[in-house]
Amino acid sequence: MKMTMGKNTMELPSRELTTLRDSTDLLEDTSALQERLQEDGCLLLRGFHPREEVQRARLGILEELEKEKKLDNTKPKEEAWAAAGAGGAFYGGSRAEGPRSLKPFYDLVEHERVLSFFSRLFGEEAVALAYKWPRAVPPGGSTGAHYDNVYMGRGTEKLYTMWQPLGDISYKDGPLAISLGSHKLEKLKQTYGRMDVDIDHVETGWFTHEPLEMVDRFHTQWATTEFQMGDVLLFGMYTMHSSFNNESPRFRISADTRFQPASEPMDERWIGDHPKGHYAWGKEKPLVPVEEARRWWEEELK
Repeated sequence: MKMTMGKNTMELPSRELTTLRDSTDLLEDTSALQERLQEDGCLLLRGFHPREEVQRARLGILEELEKEKKLDNTKPKEEAWAAAGAGGAFYGGSRAEGPRSLKPFYDLVEHERVLSFFSRLFGEEAVALAYKWPRAVPPGGSTGAHYDNVYMGRGTEKLYTMWQPLGDISYKDGPLAISLGSHKLEKLKQTYGRMDVDIDHVETGWFTHEPLEMVDRFHTQWATTEFQMGDVLLFGMYTMHSSFNNESPRFRISADTRFQPASEPMDERWIGDHPKGHYAWGKEKPLVPVEEARRWWEEELK
């Protein structure tokens, strides 16, 4: 099977691309989960959320897309067919700021089972960042390869992303992908990974538009899978990830939420009822081309 990520096409399976390892069987074994997370940089957990709860969360986002006339109204709403020329949608914010239609989404991602899981993983009380990142990626859309730390790196490094598909995602829909081994690339972590988009004003937080660079230069391998409603994918701030291009006529709907130990410092941009978010990125001075930023890092990356 051929899949396209950004400008690159890969074959599944191949040297460049493999299937994500399923860690569901380790769900009740905390030590094994911690070891797998250190080894792979991620955890794929199938059926973590009840499917019906995910369906309710998805419906709320579909209602917002419908209000914005982004859905093809000749097709069933629940299938999320995109209207001709429709762009993507992002509904980032906190529960206090979100529309009523997103209440089931917040109920899903802030459920006690999520906090209990992270508390067990951390060995202490876990808390969530108030800001959440639900999005609808349109046909043709994708996300470039990046570390999350460049967007939210002012608090603890024990911050973890939980990505959840808010709908079944086939290979055609542009699933998320992990660059296996990228969390162990110390030079990359200390250069690109230390960027702060609100301070450095680089035009994009993405490391590369050529995802095969991770394979050819850093000797990692991309990994992905098809996802079902209820699945989650967990990874740390220094796990490089991206998404394949959405080659379907439907929106790919998903969300990122972040969790950390309660005792650790928190990034002030993403907390409180009204998080300030990215307050300077692209607003205070001209953006630095990513090619120029990469020149700053090249000496260290050699």
